[in-house]
Amino acid sequence: MSYVVLARKYRPRNFAQMAGQEHVVRALTNALAQQRLHHAYLFTGTRGIGKTTVSRILAKSLNCTGPDGQGGITAQPCGVCNACTEIDADRYIDYIEMDAASSGGKDDIRDLIERAAYKPGVGRFKVFMIDEAHQLSKDAFNALLKTLEEPPEYLKFVLATTDPEKMLPTVLSRCLQFNLRPMAPDTVRDHLVQVLQSEGIAHDEGSLRLLSHAARGSMRDALSLTDQAIAYGGGQIDEDVVRGMLGVVDGSLAAELVRALAKRDGPAVLAGAARLREAGLSCASTLEQMAGLLQQMAVEQAVPGALPADDADAQSARDLAPQLAPDETQLLYGIVLHGREELGLMSDEYAAFTMVLLRFLAFPPAEMSAASSAPVKAAPLRAPSPPALAVPAAPPRTASAARAPDAVAASPPARSAPAPLPETRPQAAPVPVAQPAAPRHEDAPIDAALGDRWNAVVRRLIDEAAVTGLVRELAWQSALIAVEPGNPVAWHLLVEHESLRVPGLRDKLVVAVSECIGAPLRLELRAGVPLDTPARREAAERARRQLAAEEVIRQDPVVRELMSQFKTARIVPGSIKPV
Repeated sequence: MSYVVLARKYRPRNFAQMAGQEHVVRALTNALAQQRLHHAYLFTGTRGIGKTTVSRILAKSLNCTGPDGQGGITAQPCGVCNACTEIDADRYIDYIEMDAASSGGKDDIRDLIERAAYKPGVGRFKVFMIDEAHQLSKDAFNALLKTLEEPPEYLKFVLATTDPEKMLPTVLSRCLQFNLRPMAPDTVRDHLVQVLQSEGIAHDEGSLRLLSHAARGSMRDALSLTDQAIAYGGGQIDEDVVRGMLGVVDGSLAAELVRALAKRDGPAVLAGAARLREAGLSCASTLEQMAGLLQQMAVEQAVPGALPADDADAQSARDLAPQLAPDETQLLYGIVLHGREELGLMSDEYAAFTMVLLRFLAFPPAEMSAASSAPVKAAPLRAPSPPALAVPAAPPRTASAARAPDAVAASPPARSAPAPLPETRPQAAPVPVAQPAAPRHEDAPIDAALGDRWNAVVRRLIDEAAVTGLVRELAWQSALIAVEPGNPVAWHLLVEHESLRVPGLRDKLVVAVSECIGAPLRLELRAGVPLDTPARREAAERARRQLAAEEVIRQDPVVRELMSQFKTARIVPGSIKPV
């Protein structure tokens, strides 16, 4: 007897055997039990997650006659009647599967519609299943529409697609749609355990973990990989065999690379990349493992103790979490995640892999605190004001900030010989420090002079790479709304996003700004919607340059001549880019 691959041998025969699609199973089971049947169903989702399987089970439920031949529509097909056995064997004359990838033309659909005119030969319903339905031609879709909208009572349509966005809206509106989700690794693992136990194949926990993750949510892929692993391992499965088959690196190497990056240890990073090349292991798999490790580290940093205690992989994340600041963890996660797309851009993927890792080293390390870490040095700019910071007239109050919760504030250690604040743009005349107006920020626009001052400081911090990651984002998205005298002086920043109003980011920004202006200060972060931020100024400048570029094109003599000759001609703004 010929060997039947695991993906076919263990294909579910009824809804009870379906794994990981409980939401679809529940809806169809209830509909069948209540006899509330739709005339067209659309199953969407990635490959290998059960779209065709659900279609076959639905066809059996509609046509099952029970072991005694007297049964009716049911949510629990018997599996022994002629309809059930013949649908499982792909020879039931009233269940027709068509692959639109190879037979999606107008003539194919017309042939299908002609067959729809005849009543079922042996069954209760005719069921037409069109796989990869998004590949039907436009003419084929149009030919199908009328029959799909008002089919005979004995006809049911089932469409399956991996790309519903390419389906015509008129088709989608005529179908009852179910989205099958990629399966969680634990769901895949549990199913593989049952299959391997039924097959009597020896296996270990590590191999199942690797296979379930490599399947990427597809049960069919998981079973196909398991078949391959059995052959690769000579009838048994163990972690080393599966790791070698998949080209997956040991988790310890990913942890070593993250540790070296956290320490800014360039030689160790290069040594790790060299070991990867020598072993011929997958760069993409390594970046994926690093991303998974960093994700767990971020969870541990945000919610200590949230990682499962019995997960061996989580221990590395717990050990490494204190070695990176949370914003640096997010930065490195983004670098390795997007770095996978760059591996194929070079003929030497290992060189590309090394470049991805070195990108993180190009960012300066985050200051852990004002007292314990050396801040980025920046020579103070010259300014006409005296060493004691002049305080501009207090801006009017803004309603959003007045309703804000308590602010957070911090100040760095005092520095000797403070230098004045840089004056890069015209400012309002200062008010004597001895008679300051109380800082208010509600009911009126923000002082433009304060906006100029904060924009100049933030621009310098960014140009000199004195702030990075979320600290940079805090500076970029905030507005200076008041300057309050004191020892040290206090700057009030209006910040909209709560995720940026945290003490850790504020402390790092205090250090950077103090070094930039050459004087100690405190920062108070207040909740509200800022009106004048460096980010808003940058966006306004881009918009101004875009409008200017578009106006230059509109006034161009050649363009004006063409517009006059061709009445339907128009200028597409998005196609114009300022130089």
